[in-house]
Amino acid sequence: MAFSSALTQRSAIAGLRVHFGTWDGGGANGGDINTGLDKVKHIVLTPSGASTATTSAVNETLPCDGRAVTIANGADIDGYWMAIGY
Repeated sequence: MAFSSALTQRSAIAGLRVHFGTWDGGGANGGDINTGLDKVKHIVLTPSGASTATTSAVNETLPCDGRAVTIANGADIDGYWMAIGY
């Protein structure tokens, strides 16, 4: 199984779009999250599950293209993300 992500909710605040979703590590050490935004100004990663000792991190310079926000994390770490942008 490969890394995958899903967009689960969309909202807006202070003139910016806020999108929420999940990612599934799928045994990979990271991958690309498609946030559904054109540009991401800020993204929050929240690992979930029992093995969250390894930190998940954004491997991009922000702001970045919202269709492919690369994250790095330990294999098999799943989690939740929140992206803010436009």
